[in-house]
Amino acid sequence: MSRNPSPGPGHGPGSSPGPGPGRSQGVARTRSLPPLPARPGARGPFAESWWGNAWVRALEESSLETGRLSRGRTYARGGYVGTITVTPGRIAAPVSGSRPRPYRTVIRLRVLTGQEWDAFLDAVTAQPAHIAALLDKDMPHALVEAAVTAGVHLLPGPGELDPGCSCPDNGNPCKHAAALCYQTARFLDADPFVLLLMRGRDEEELLDELARRNAESNSREAHVERTEPAPQTGSAPAAPTAPTGVLAREALATSVRPPLPEPLTPPPGPGEPPLLPELPGAPDPVALSFLATDAANRAHAALTDPDSLSLLPSWHDAIRLAATHPELTGRGTLSARFAQLARGTGHTALDLARAAAAWRQGAEGLAVLDACWDPPAGNFDRARGALAAAGLPRMPIHRNHLTDTGRSHQLRYGRDNRWYPYRNEASTGEDWWPGGPADEDPVAALTGLLEV
Repeated sequence: MSRNPSPGPGHGPGSSPGPGPGRSQGVARTRSLPPLPARPGARGPFAESWWGNAWVRALEESSLETGRLSRGRTYARGGYVGTITVTPGRIAAPVSGSRPRPYRTVIRLRVLTGQEWDAFLDAVTAQPAHIAALLDKDMPHALVEAAVTAGVHLLPGPGELDPGCSCPDNGNPCKHAAALCYQTARFLDADPFVLLLMRGRDEEELLDELARRNAESNSREAHVERTEPAPQTGSAPAAPTAPTGVLAREALATSVRPPLPEPLTPPPGPGEPPLLPELPGAPDPVALSFLATDAANRAHAALTDPDSLSLLPSWHDAIRLAATHPELTGRGTLSARFAQLARGTGHTALDLARAAAAWRQGAEGLAVLDACWDPPAGNFDRARGALAAAGLPRMPIHRNHLTDTGRSHQLRYGRDNRWYPYRNEASTGEDWWPGGPADEDPVAALTGLLEV
């Protein structure tokens, strides 16, 4: 295994992808894939798609180190792999290990030559269904087989993945490189263009080139139809021919559509719901107004924050309502509607109020409230020294929790590397509640908790 992960893409001789259509030499082709949430204890394959599984097989069939592969799977599921950077011929990521500083880990893969890209693009353009599949983030067997027939191997074979890591382990691959490879398979599942970028071309330039080739092909066919000779006078009538043209499904699959106009600027707020009349047999207008307020808030959030469009489980949706709806916050937590919402999800009003407070701490707030975990060495271990240097109370460790000896204050470390302050509201025993905003600095998080 290569022990120096820092060099460039490592293209083989004659394998440079070239600038590509519509690209000038030197334009960077880089894509960053954010860290995936940890799945400790998960089982089953890393990939769901057949091409993602082919990627995993290329790793596993090249290695005799089954123990290192097993530890690599554990590292990948444990959230040890940081942001993955994909460039032609190379994927790289920091992977945490036994030392405080993550290791620099890479996997290299040969990029396709210019001739291979031409052959691949010709094979795709020949079948409109292949273009439609790529647009749908799919890589059907027929597309890969057509590429192989043209002499192009998109998927890596055994021995083609070249791992490297800055760790002292001489395994091929080491557990850190194996973790990076397994984690990459999960991104390949969702988007085969990640593989195509490793092979040398990014999504934008590939789609531009496919659109150009498709337009040229259609233009040539139209020219041939216009220049066909007319039948001779007096000759027998020509046999009926099938209508010429393009099927609608193929036109919709391959046409290059103009960009949509810019959306209108969202209003500053969702506005007030309308006053609804009380009609015999109709639902309670107060309840309808309550739901209309929530719908208006969600619609406004969708315009200003696209991430809010994600679907939520019923319990999480109830927490969102409790944390954001104007009739459920503040004194609204004491209302009958708040208690009814909690009962509808099988929880108590106290559970819902606590979860709503955690929701307001941020995306990781609920996870920190609900589950403990064992952080890797690094920032977590340095926190107690920082607290002691600031003259703050001693905080014994339990998993990702630091709790003061008086059992009244607590810091919880999240997977987003932030510290979440908690306060014990019970005079005897324990009743922990979120106590303020999270902070990357444990001293600032605890100071803010003590000052309230």
